[in-house]
Amino acid sequence: MHEADSRMLTDGQPVRLEIERPDEHARFLLRSRIEIIAVLRSLVQRRSLVTAYFDQGRSFLLTSIVDVDADASRIVIDSGREEAVNHAVLLAERVFLVSTLDKVKIQFSLGRLSPTQNGGLAAFAAALPGQLLRLQRREYFRLTTPVTRPVRLVATLRRTDGSALPVDTSILDISGGGVGLMATPSLAALLPRGQRLDDGRISLPEEGLLTASLLVCNKGEEATRGGARYFRVGCEFIGLTGARMNMLQRYITRIERERKARLSGMA
Repeated sequence: MHEADSRMLTDGQPVRLEIERPDEHARFLLRSRIEIIAVLRSLVQRRSLVTAYFDQGRSFLLTSIVDVDADASRIVIDSGREEAVNHAVLLAERVFLVSTLDKVKIQFSLGRLSPTQNGGLAAFAAALPGQLLRLQRREYFRLTTPVTRPVRLVATLRRTDGSALPVDTSILDISGGGVGLMATPSLAALLPRGQRLDDGRISLPEEGLLTASLLVCNKGEEATRGGARYFRVGCEFIGLTGARMNMLQRYITRIERERKARLSGMA
């Protein structure tokens, strides 16, 4: 018996997915074959539910990924219960698949599917996707960086006269969308909304060097920490690649896991 199910969207309106607007979400796209396969295999291992949209987003099939064959560059997904729906999926020129992994939205598209079998059961096969959207926005999770293992940003600020000013400051919090900087009053005065910080370098402990430019989005109220006055300056990443996003997510997941383990041990 297949776990997949199929339905028609009741309002008949097509679903619009972020993967269909790659220019708007370029920093969340994975294009590395190795990284894409790793994400797909994680979906297989977690037995994650996958929604496959077809018929220009007006119909969908609830399914799961059952195999990822790197050697054959092939992905296999479960088929549905209804033969009419299975036939319709096979006629679709493109199918969009949506799932979640560790609360991060995963989206990718496949070309025309072909019938196959997996474990003696009917299934669909297609070529591996060339890109995969791993969408984690700031609203999903923001990690406060550990005081014992501080994270710093080193970047370049361009003044209005074109001269360059090196910036080296602590990061208060970090997410897939950006960072909160701990800026002294003098530095905060140089960071109005819309100011760019170029050639940003953030050393993530045990992960590596994260490089990206940043754009100032907001500035918080003045606060005090350790007797020092500062402003929290919120910045978003500009052009963060999928590989760097993946490294950042590993860091966030690990630090949060370690924090929860410490709290559990204290209970």
